[in-house]
Amino acid sequence: MANLKEKLDLVPANPGCYLFKDQNGKILYVGKANILRNRVRSYFHKSRPYHPRLNALVRKIADIEWIVTDSEVEALILENNLIKEYKPKYNVNLRDDKSYPYIRITNEDFPQVFVTRKIERDGSEYFGPYTEVKNVRYVLKTLRQIFPIRSCKYQLTPQVIAQKKVDLCLDYYIKKCKGPCQGLQSKEDYARLIDQVRKFLKGKTEELVQELRSQMVELAERMEFEEAALVRDRLQALERYRNSQKIVQSDFKGRDVFAIALEDKEACVVVFKIREGKIIGKQHFYLKQVGWKNESEIMEEFLNQYYFTNQDIPQEIFLPLNLESEQTINEWLTQDSKRKVQIVVPQKGDKHKLVQMAVKNARYLLDELQLQKMKKEQTVHFSVVALHCDLNLPKPPLVIECFDISNIQGTDAVASMVCFENGKPKKSEYRHFKINTKQTPDDFAMMREVVRRRYERLLKEKKRLPDLIVVDGGKGQLSSALTVLTQLGLEEQPIIGLAKRLEEVFVPFEKESILLPRNSSALKLLQQIRDEAHRFAVSYHRKRRKKRTLTSQLDQIQGIGPKRRQKLLTVFGSVKNIASCSKEELMSKAHLPEKVAEQIVRYFKTNPL
Repeated sequence: MANLKEKLDLVPANPGCYLFKDQNGKILYVGKANILRNRVRSYFHKSRPYHPRLNALVRKIADIEWIVTDSEVEALILENNLIKEYKPKYNVNLRDDKSYPYIRITNEDFPQVFVTRKIERDGSEYFGPYTEVKNVRYVLKTLRQIFPIRSCKYQLTPQVIAQKKVDLCLDYYIKKCKGPCQGLQSKEDYARLIDQVRKFLKGKTEELVQELRSQMVELAERMEFEEAALVRDRLQALERYRNSQKIVQSDFKGRDVFAIALEDKEACVVVFKIREGKIIGKQHFYLKQVGWKNESEIMEEFLNQYYFTNQDIPQEIFLPLNLESEQTINEWLTQDSKRKVQIVVPQKGDKHKLVQMAVKNARYLLDELQLQKMKKEQTVHFSVVALHCDLNLPKPPLVIECFDISNIQGTDAVASMVCFENGKPKKSEYRHFKINTKQTPDDFAMMREVVRRRYERLLKEKKRLPDLIVVDGGKGQLSSALTVLTQLGLEEQPIIGLAKRLEEVFVPFEKESILLPRNSSALKLLQQIRDEAHRFAVSYHRKRRKKRTLTSQLDQIQGIGPKRRQKLLTVFGSVKNIASCSKEELMSKAHLPEKVAEQIVRYFKTNPL
């Protein structure tokens, strides 16, 4: 650690990349910064936000390396290269990104166009990735209907063509290929076809339609009617493809619309590709190892990875939130695409609605993923698993019991205990407690009473104890409950306190509270349990207060003692029914003396309910 502290003092105040390594020299995390010194040292500040995954990373750091660059744009590009090369454990990664298919245009005299899952740095062009195989198959099928490009996999070098080593195939005879393998199509003519394929894959269909129409007219004027008819058929296929796309914008700017949904250690990013005002594709990516990062940081890392391998960069990128390195990414993409690229965060209108549509899709897909995971695991709800990890509990808290106290200045004091099993309420195990030992504003004493009553009984009846106890409150309530558990011999029982003001989680024997991420499903589960306990306690408290208030009215009437009060309530059911009775009814049904019955009628006439 001493060596690490010395290195932290040496980190320069320049832009660049930093690499965290473990004791074996393995790279744990790669990051970039405009000021390396500030960013790297921030990981080791005691005041940094708590997160279990961030703490785990910092504990493992045994060495730090850094690479200084001339600008933040260079740092961004270097970071992408380093992440691709080393695939660090704690960096955001696309889930199973190697399995996503691309459409590849090979780098040769007569390029091939086909689907691949492997990217080779040989000058080939790649379009995608496509997250659904059926979509990429549909695009490729449509592409082959429109463009007569070769489907064979031969290496068509000048020598192979000159020596006619490849025979003409069926595609040539059914007008699906022009026969470049036999020298029947020039390299320049085939290159024009491939250029049209690029426009198609980039969504520039309007430009392509105009080009094909001009070509058809030109062929017709030269009386090459058969060739003109083939171009007409290609044009019709292209129009069918265009008509299948949804129009969402009235202008013709190229746009990518991104949205993110984040929960626990997973995130889902949705991308709508809009070209010439139409959605030409929707992609979604599941991200793993998102760790302690917020939505803005994850989106930034995703954009870097996405456009690092994607050559189709639009004019505008719509996002639901602002990025810290927004200007840097703008500069990088502008340099890469050789035209101005701008990140936009729409605030209103149709553009904002488009982003919100993407956000809803992202949320739906992430929920679907978590549901599938839950079904696969079959037993433990994902929020319970998250709570297990975030609080470092000995086992997943399948059974959680939560206590809450309700009173007004110590009067009508009650407590509630709610039980959640596998992340869901188990109402058959809910319990009410009427506080007996203390009727003063002392929540700590009340908490000690109800915790003792609950777990003395469970121990006596030899019933299962919960996997986690939650008390509504801070250190005081937690300490009170912990004292009772220790007296009962339950020192190892997991217990926490949840303070409502800042949603702080207090654990035994720790001075500082834990602040779980706001988007954590673990925190959402704790809030749900705490709120349910509060609701249950308040409803019972109101019921008791109302009963006491109504009953006390009978005590104000001369001639009504405890026995007559009980008899009246038994006969008539409520104070409201008693108040509506006549003197004769009170005398005949409750057998009251005439004088007492008159007192009751007179009282409720002057003190109506």
